[in-house]
Amino acid sequence: MKYDFTDIMTTAEAGERWEIAQSSVKQLCTGAQGRPPRLIEGEEFRKSGRTWLVTKAGMERLYGPEKK
Repeated sequence: MKYDFTDIMTTAEAGERWEIAQSSVKQLCTGAQGRPPRLIEGEEFRKSGRTWLVTKAGMERLYGPEKK
């Protein structure tokens, strides 16, 4: 699957674009309170060094269209 650069973002950027806390977006990748991640690893998120990257498609699947 090919992505436009605006379709891939850090957890901080995703939090800003969907108006939710960065820590909440990070928990979508890592899981929270013993639960598995809600985003699909390798398709909707990945870790690059110390930075978590998420896709617009993954965020839209869970939170709907981006807040404008």
